[in-house]
Amino acid sequence: MLYLASASPRRRELLDLAGIPYTTAPANADERFADGTPPEEAVRLLARRKAEACFAQHPGAVVLGADTVVALGGAILGKPKTPAHAADMLRLLSGKTHEVFTGFCVLADGRCEVGAERTEVTFYPLAEEEIQAYVATGEPMDKAGAYGIQGKGALLVQGICGDYYNVVGLPVARVARILRTFAV
Repeated sequence: MLYLASASPRRRELLDLAGIPYTTAPANADERFADGTPPEEAVRLLARRKAEACFAQHPGAVVLGADTVVALGGAILGKPKTPAHAADMLRLLSGKTHEVFTGFCVLADGRCEVGAERTEVTFYPLAEEEIQAYVATGEPMDKAGAYGIQGKGALLVQGICGDYYNVVGLPVARVARILRTFAV
């Protein structure tokens, strides 16, 4: 049995898309990391912590933990705390290329696979009215970097280089291949 150590509806949708059966078991893990931690290292660390916390509750299972961050110039942008914070993030990303990192950890008795995927996303230059209209939808509020590429945020994106599903929240093809080696 696979346990998904995440409450993310997007990760659930991606596992459903791949036809991978799972049970959702959100992990209560420490999501802090030291200032200056490189984004790829941060997502690997957080994914592993989530998987380990979930595994402690479900020993003998196969557990998948994941975490996604948006980074601009090596600085990690978290989830916005307020609509004004979301608008500030979108202004930062406007007309620029940023990186989206998703770390993942597949954990089972005696075995652990940790990895990360990186995708570059380029935004169109955004007019202030466009930013305010998008923030008013409420969509940015629970998303790393204040946008969801799978929703209305798609209208902000000029292009991507890498795995689209990584930007959504899980490099599902890569993870599915790893899960097969765990007999999931």
